[in-house]
Amino acid sequence: MSRTYLITGAASGIGEATVALLRSQGHTVIGADLKDSDIAADLSTAEGRAELVARARELTGSRLDAVISCAGIAHFDPLTIKVNHFGAVATLDGLRPLLAAGTAPRALVIGSVDSVHPTDPAIVDAALADDEEAAVEASRAAVDRGEGHLVYSSSKAAISRWIRRCAVTEDWAGAGIPLNAVGPGVIITPMTQPLLDDPDMLRLVEQSVPMPLHGHARPEQIAPLIAWLTSPENTHVTGQVVFVDGGADAVLRGDRTW
Repeated sequence: MSRTYLITGAASGIGEATVALLRSQGHTVIGADLKDSDIAADLSTAEGRAELVARARELTGSRLDAVISCAGIAHFDPLTIKVNHFGAVATLDGLRPLLAAGTAPRALVIGSVDSVHPTDPAIVDAALADDEEAAVEASRAAVDRGEGHLVYSSSKAAISRWIRRCAVTEDWAGAGIPLNAVGPGVIITPMTQPLLDDPDMLRLVEQSVPMPLHGHARPEQIAPLIAWLTSPENTHVTGQVVFVDGGADAVLRGDRTW
């Protein structure tokens, strides 16, 4: 059965790989990105978020079967919390009415194993309170004190916690819409390759994200899990952050999941 998907961050990385996989399976996929996609929208801005929703309505007749929020950045500045958390929330909330009109609707966001790394509580708390201005200010303060790396981990922790909170509500579970996150480890992309090619940086990467099972992954190795979680076959998995990290979470946290 052919389904209609909308994927943000569709022009590169995991988003691009997922678009390719789903189209190869015969599905209709509408891509959104800053450029080189069906919808051009900057999810760091209110205008871009509104444009995404408006264009999605036009292109789909106000009906979607699945939304996959892949858009994300890893800059050590406030733009990261704007895109990774608030852009993702705006995507999922804004397109939820279209999902409600779809068949076996599903939703997913790309998190990160970095969500288990140290975070800045001020950034996370502001994000979960839906206070974008405060989250940006807290991110700016982290950068000013030399802890810009916390902005990325905080953005991924915040969106993961948002998924956990919202998945079981009437808007999502009550409407029959599974809502999950996938948390990749290190993915080999044009953005990460220069780091992995530098021996010193490679050592730092492997210390912070140890991946004992098969090492670093390629985007096309993440796409099949995303496809399954957003398929009709997934009837009961919801509110989960599924790590695809070669064992990094288990190394870093041991058995503390329980």
